[in-house]
Amino acid sequence: MARMTGGEALVRAVVGHGVDSLFVLPGVQNDPFFSALYDAAERLRVIVTRHEQAAGYMAYGYAAASGRPGAYCVVPGPGFLNTTAALATAYACSAPVLCLSGQIPQRYIGRGVGLLHEIPDQLGIMRRLTKWAARIEAPQEAARLVGEAFAQMARGRPRPVALEMPMDVMAAEAWIEEEPPARAVPRGPAPDPEALERAAALLNGAERPMIFVGGGAQGASAEVRALAERLGAPVVAGWMGQGVMDGRSELALNLTAAHRLWPEVDTALAVGSRFQRVQMDWGLDDALKVIRIDLDPIEIGRHARPEVAVLADAGVALAALLPQIRKTDRPRWRARAAETRAEVRALLCAELQPQLSLIEAIRGALPEDGILVEDLTQVGYVSRLAFPVHGPRQYITSGYQGTLGLSYATALGAKVARPERAVVAIAGDGGFMYNVQELATAVQYGINVVAVVFNDGAYGNVKRIQREMYGNRVIASDLANPDFVRLGESFGLLALRAAGAAELGQALARALAAERPALIEVPVGEMPSPWHHIVLPRVRG
Repeated sequence: MARMTGGEALVRAVVGHGVDSLFVLPGVQNDPFFSALYDAAERLRVIVTRHEQAAGYMAYGYAAASGRPGAYCVVPGPGFLNTTAALATAYACSAPVLCLSGQIPQRYIGRGVGLLHEIPDQLGIMRRLTKWAARIEAPQEAARLVGEAFAQMARGRPRPVALEMPMDVMAAEAWIEEEPPARAVPRGPAPDPEALERAAALLNGAERPMIFVGGGAQGASAEVRALAERLGAPVVAGWMGQGVMDGRSELALNLTAAHRLWPEVDTALAVGSRFQRVQMDWGLDDALKVIRIDLDPIEIGRHARPEVAVLADAGVALAALLPQIRKTDRPRWRARAAETRAEVRALLCAELQPQLSLIEAIRGALPEDGILVEDLTQVGYVSRLAFPVHGPRQYITSGYQGTLGLSYATALGAKVARPERAVVAIAGDGGFMYNVQELATAVQYGINVVAVVFNDGAYGNVKRIQREMYGNRVIASDLANPDFVRLGESFGLLALRAAGAAELGQALARALAAERPALIEVPVGEMPSPWHHIVLPRVRG
């Protein structure tokens, strides 16, 4: 046993579960915890952000890029509330993120006495935004509850978890037993052999199969690619499934191309995917057989009951399924998919300029294993359809949560997790300004992310909708911006301006070669809408 404070016990437990980086913004309620972090400096890298929201997004980016838990710590009340957009994003994107928050003294919680940073029912708010949350009420509870937090992230569908520790518990001393080693937690149940047999029979008998992959398939890329080749089946990536199938493969389809083929599909396999857009928008009918592989039993039947449901980790289930799948080339179906892929690519190139040219410039400069983090911007929307992602965890998005302004801070977290990889964040001028202060964090810690800012002086999507759908009643969508190049230089970044796709490719290559934090401003005008290629009508059922 050792005598230590609650803060020391919490730090020891977090380090014991493999956390090597912690994104923080300190404050008085967390002082004992930060004192303990000082003593753990050789084992745990502490990165202070300039806003709590960025701490949450950096933890999300760390988790999304690595698959390992990302962790952050902030003060209670407004500090914690500033991170809730990031928590909601991590929840939507099934990312393992650990939120650590201070709390007012334990005896005053829930009494409304008006202490600094007191809010009503902070733990209740945490529980509504996470998979699991708890309060550490004594130093002796730290190891157990941290262990449970990591078990919750590892078991079943990964999602964020949260712990709060009152400031008096952080400061209290107690005799703490030696911490037990972190236990291995099974991701999910073993796949049902009978369900796998039925799934194999449907796939082997299919004439026109199609595979859909989401974020739950990011760890099963090799198995998905092997299955697709064995079946001759096209693979469709939702926003979270980018990179599971190499985007350069003739079997890799975007949603627009898949929609064109959807009326012809006789068997659909959804792996680690909500399958939401297909079921709610494109439609189902009795001629279609659906197979679902998912860790979440609720998700499998949320919209419709599949023909076969396999409750298991995607990689485990596919590894067990593959030996039962006959090698069948299906040349006509494969050719049909390749033809449709080419047709849609040509259509996007014709209708979505300059977005396509800008995307091609970024892809041309980004290394094979580089990571792109997209924001809600015109180039970002089209990237979901047209940016070829070569491997898993190389494309990071906010998924259905659509949290404007996440990309730069999220990219910083991704770079901390994967320092050996090039990381590029794309944003519009509106979204970039949400976390512009984190340019200082990038310089302070040498986090060599390249930010590409497409500057149209507006919330461009909003402004276009106001013009086209509301009779040009433009309001609250024009923006006044700084000189982004001078702004970047003032923070100490390499700052460049690029006019058009060719200059962007050259500037990005220069910025990546410099191996320092960099910013590239790209002045742009109004861009054509991509939404008729993304929001697609019902074609079955």
